[in-house]
Amino acid sequence: MFFASIPSPPSNTLELGPLTIHYYGILIGIGVVVAAIVTTRRYEKFGGNPAILDSVILWTVAIGFLGARIAYISTHTARYEGRWHAVFFIWEGGLALYGGLTAGALAAIYTLRKHGGSFPMFTDAVAVGLPLAQAIGRFGNYFNQELFGTPSTLPWAVEIDPANRPAEYLEFETFHPTFLYEALWNLLITVPVILYAERRFDLKRGASFPIYMILYGTIRFLTELLRTDTTFRLLGISRNGYVSIAAVLGGAVLLYLVQKRGSPRDEPLESEPIDSRDSSDT
Repeated sequence: MFFASIPSPPSNTLELGPLTIHYYGILIGIGVVVAAIVTTRRYEKFGGNPAILDSVILWTVAIGFLGARIAYISTHTARYEGRWHAVFFIWEGGLALYGGLTAGALAAIYTLRKHGGSFPMFTDAVAVGLPLAQAIGRFGNYFNQELFGTPSTLPWAVEIDPANRPAEYLEFETFHPTFLYEALWNLLITVPVILYAERRFDLKRGASFPIYMILYGTIRFLTELLRTDTTFRLLGISRNGYVSIAAVLGGAVLLYLVQKRGSPRDEPLESEPIDSRDSSDT
């Protein structure tokens, strides 16, 4: 094998003179930019007006981050006892993806309706941008030494410093890199499968996102079985594990309904403004 294990990062920050920049924040930021670019280009490719997406993406990302943070804090309150000011320390990690997706979706629905855009078309566009952003952002978890799984001696197991190990696993040095599993799944499975399905099958407008829900829900459920940072388990399955099951089942039902009743992707939009000036905030 090429690896004995993946070493821990020497630091999770980059020092630039008086500035301390966290790799977690850098990677999250890169992920957001990549997702925004990919989503905008795909939205235009599907026939939408990309000019309206500046405001849509801004509010979707902002509200999505807020929802992700609130969802995480609500299930990890013990982490902030005696240091409630740390709820603002995003660079320490602590974003619940499902909370972010829910809040971001609500923000997208509102802003797209405001600007006359198409929510199904937007979900098609974001179905590739989102897993790309997730894959990039998960490497931030590596630098923070978080979101790893149970102890492992596999060649690709990640080394975790004692200070970051769960109390029950202090004697172990290497763990499943569940953040890496999810990142690779999104890059090698989710994105290619969605792009292939769009080329190979007659997908209706809005069908790409349910495919993402099914694929992401699958890998998230599997990694949740290995994660050591969960605060709740019922029958051995974490809270996010149950949400992942719901995502897979909901995605399957939604895909069926969209394919049966949805509009063709090449059907023109009647309500969307054709001039970028029509989409400005008022």
